[in-house]
Amino acid sequence: MRHIVTLTLSPTVDVSTCVDKIIPDHKLGCDHPKFEPGGGGINVSRGLKRLNVNSVAIFPSGGYTGQHLQDLLKLERINQLPVLTDNLTRECFIIMNREVREEYRFGMPAVELHQKEEREILSVIRNLSPKPKLIVVSGGMPPGIGDDFLAKVARIAKQDEARLIVDTSGEALRHAVEEGVFLLKPNQAELSKLTGINVTDHASVERATRQIIDAGKCQIVVVSMGAEGAYVATQNFAEMVEAPPIEKRSTVGAGDSMVAGMVYALEKGMDLRQMVRMGIACGSAATMNAGPELFKKEDAERLYQWLAGRMR
Repeated sequence: MRHIVTLTLSPTVDVSTCVDKIIPDHKLGCDHPKFEPGGGGINVSRGLKRLNVNSVAIFPSGGYTGQHLQDLLKLERINQLPVLTDNLTRECFIIMNREVREEYRFGMPAVELHQKEEREILSVIRNLSPKPKLIVVSGGMPPGIGDDFLAKVARIAKQDEARLIVDTSGEALRHAVEEGVFLLKPNQAELSKLTGINVTDHASVERATRQIIDAGKCQIVVVSMGAEGAYVATQNFAEMVEAPPIEKRSTVGAGDSMVAGMVYALEKGMDLRQMVRMGIACGSAATMNAGPELFKKEDAERLYQWLAGRMR
């Protein structure tokens, strides 16, 4: 049976805690830290698991922090294929200031990947058995990775007749789109860089997505637009879908949760309109939780029903 694969090139162990207040030059007492696996594709796998869909997470893993990441994924029963690396897997930190309910996010630099490690990751994808039916590449590109890396992944996906979903930025994204992808999920800034169109409103979003679709290199473009919702476009269809009204606590993992929701919808055979609404529901549900915690299944299902009820 063909499976879903996620690829994360800049994984992290997310460490979160709370303090009563933040005061310069003082030793601040923190709550017990919470450790969670993180990084784009890894979060997609975690989100899918919450929706009772299994996947295989591929990611570079180095040193004791890489081992910690693997252990955390085992606790969540995430299938994984780590590629061992020379450099330590990074940690990122999230601090919640209870006094003013402000969240501070400290992202450590992405860890450099060596050429031999890049080749090993491609080899793991190429030699998957059974072949994947869907490959999700999500998260930033680390130093050392070739600009054409995602183009190589796209070629493997074509050979394996797998659908490729990409949620990243920069030159790697451009190369992937030139090779061809099934679904692209940029935000407005990423869409601007990709197309050269200053994306500031619905009209410019429409022009930019149409440019990509008309080039014949992508079947579906879903533009995440934060609190406004998302814009979805194909060759024959386009729609702006509003986000549900919720109280936002944290945006950490919201984009990855959105991708997880859309992949879930594809797995369950939902149509395009249902797919984007399930994505928005999971992304919005993630913002209801503090820190790096992803969405709760019951929140996502409730928000999806609200969104589905407003379809015309």
